Amino acid sequence: MNRSAFLKQSALIAAGIGITKSLQAANVTATNKLPKWKGFNLLDFFTPGAIGALTTKEEHFKWMQDWGFDFVRIPIAYPSYLEFDRSRNITPDEVYHISNAAVEKIDTLVAMAHKYNMHVSLNLHRAPGYCINAGFHEPYNLWKDDAAQQAFYFHWNMWAKRYKNVSPAKISFDLVNEPGMREDMNDQHSKVSAVPGEVYRKVAKAAAEAIRKENPQHLVIADGNNVGSTVITEITDLDIAQSCRGYNPGLISHYKAPWANNDPEHMPEPKWPGQVGNQYLSREMLEKFYEPWIALANSGVGVHCGECGCWNKTPHHVFLAWFTDLLDILSASKIGFAIWNFTGDFGVLDSGRTDVAYKDWYGHKLDERFLDVLKKA
Repeated sequence: MNRSAFLKQSALIAAGIGITKSLQAANVTATNKLPKWKGFNLLDFFTPGAIGALTTKEEHFKWMQDWGFDFVRIPIAYPSYLEFDRSRNITPDEVYHISNAAVEKIDTLVAMAHKYNMHVSLNLHRAPGYCINAGFHEPYNLWKDDAAQQAFYFHWNMWAKRYKNVSPAKISFDLVNEPGMREDMNDQHSKVSAVPGEVYRKVAKAAAEAIRKENPQHLVIADGNNVGSTVITEITDLDIAQSCRGYNPGLISHYKAPWANNDPEHMPEPKWPGQVGNQYLSREMLEKFYEPWIALANSGVGVHCGECGCWNKTPHHVFLAWFTDLLDILSASKIGFAIWNFTGDFGVLDSGRTDVAYKDWYGHKLDERFLDVLKKA
């Protein structure tokens, strides 16, 4: 993007913030190009070694539908559908070795979701050369190496070809989870900063073209820069929707989470609202955080919150107070959401929280209070 175009798009976002405040003052409902999808992330193929049976069952989709949800995001680690020698690090050549049997398992999950009228968002949680999580040795860097970028485009073209005849109302493609410029691609706690805007634009544009080569109507979504937190002003002219996150502040959402904190056992006790460490946490800070995202939606770029929720170590009453405010802010601007996850430590089922009075739900432990918050959003 040239400097003139960049300044124009940045001005639109800045103007949008003012428009959003005016709309709020006038009690006018904001607009969003994307539907207000509500649902969950399904983690069947989330890890590089996820090559076994599906953990999401058909009854799970029935419950989602009965409870009023219409969206699932499927974060996928690309090695989960490859054939290669897993006793050693993957080579760049092996990144192209697609396993038809593994891909068909993903097809099965997508088909089940569609049976229950869920919109499916396919996401590369681990793309060739990048993942927000370590634990699998990447042979190159998505943001720096052409070989990684070419592999990235190949994978998206493969998925687009597979679903070329599926309506964009039923499927979308979320390019890469929570982009960041990590100093060491294979070190979980190495420093992460925003991907340079021109680099993100180059990669997103080429990936979208690889997808739309199969079907020009395919819906493409890009996660916010700097680990999903910031609007990507450099791509607002590319007909690519954007995905924010519902994890702010991390002191609440990732309290004592070892993958997100260097010293998880010595984090300050979370409160909402209240003073936590050197910050006062409140609804006002959330409103300020989401202003650019609401402005983006009002400017005509579709926005969805592809991941949100809270790990199970945060006290339940604090989690619900914070999350009610967060969803209220998103909902007012018709921005939908997907909880990470459906069953498990962020979910409405079997979260493992020790301070919840669960309801028995067909052998699962249901967090009814959390589910009520989601149904009302």
